[in-house]
Amino acid sequence: MEYPLRIIVVNSVRSTGADDFCLFVKKSMKHASQVAFGMAEPCALPSVDKWDILSALTKAAPEFGVSHRTLSVLKALMTFMPDQMIAAKRGGAVVFPSNRKLSERLNGMPESTLRRHLAKLVETGIVCRQDSPNRKRFARNVGTNRAVAYGFDLSPLAVHAAQVQAIAAEAALKAERIAVLRDRLALLRQKILASHQQLPPLPQEKLERARLSLRRRADEADLCALIDALTDIAATLPALQTQDSQLETRAGSDEMSGSDSQNERHIQYLNKSISDSEGSYQPGTTEAEDATAHSIEEPLQDVLSSCQEYRQFFPDGIRSWHDLTRTASQLVPMMGIEQPVFHEAQHIMGSQTASTLILCMLERLGEIRSPGAYLRRLSQKAQVGQFSIKTIIASVRKRQKLSADNFEAVPV
Repeated sequence: MEYPLRIIVVNSVRSTGADDFCLFVKKSMKHASQVAFGMAEPCALPSVDKWDILSALTKAAPEFGVSHRTLSVLKALMTFMPDQMIAAKRGGAVVFPSNRKLSERLNGMPESTLRRHLAKLVETGIVCRQDSPNRKRFARNVGTNRAVAYGFDLSPLAVHAAQVQAIAAEAALKAERIAVLRDRLALLRQKILASHQQLPPLPQEKLERARLSLRRRADEADLCALIDALTDIAATLPALQTQDSQLETRAGSDEMSGSDSQNERHIQYLNKSISDSEGSYQPGTTEAEDATAHSIEEPLQDVLSSCQEYRQFFPDGIRSWHDLTRTASQLVPMMGIEQPVFHEAQHIMGSQTASTLILCMLERLGEIRSPGAYLRRLSQKAQVGQFSIKTIIASVRKRQKLSADNFEAVPV
């Protein structure tokens, strides 16, 4: 069995005297403690680009418990290193700037703050100190070769580069997961607020927690817990239990979604119609004429019994068609629909029909991706005679009946 050369030398030194033996052990002790007995020395690690490892460390900064101001100090240290590559060799990447020079490159950072950030870098093992006997930072050369340097050693960045890059990749994935969770939470909260019914009452505390979490930096566990809580709330709301059904069964799902291509085709046409009619269309007079010319065949009480969602905003109720038109005009901006779009619908369908349609849309507002585009689409269909308010009202009634049946079927 062959032993490393240093072991054979130790055995041969024993015959040369105790003094030589002690001197050899002192020189070899540190090296022997770093390499296991009888094992080959590890292969040299590759050098790394200092800016690449700084970028990876910036992404993984929360995982290492360092702030971005601490990393700015590390970046300033790197600017004192002439080479771009950091060697994975102890003492191979020592920089020795004074605190005054570092402060200048950090736009005048106070020395007390600078010392705190330098201590944090050393504490986390990102850099290590190479102290001189008097704790000054300097280097000595022999000819053109650097013999010794005292300061901050950046080689740990190269030694642990693979670990830092792996943690940075995981941190990037975590940030993407949190972004998806935040989007889901925001959408779920918006649907609950837009589609809530009179029963059960909404737990305002959980909705407020969700709102605050969207404004702050929350972790995955908190976001998942809030999503689960709001999902349980949404399961109790009839408006969110029938996501796959639509207001107008004859029109199909393409009208409910209001596809972008359809919207783009009709925006120019409808805007032209609005501008052409601006000179002769006055809400105070034409709406009354349209109400007479396009009166709805459904009795008012049947419409109000089918559409109850408006009571959340107008608890006093509606007593006449005039009240219905006035209420719909106030609901339109709350639903994200521009007034000219609603006026165009009134001009084409009639005031009563358009106002009834607004109440029906309010029943399923959380499921309509773009209420303005949806109203434009139905106005265009009404202009060519392919729209029926009866179908809309029948769909709302059917949905309410299904929700009531499902509610009664739940065992108490």
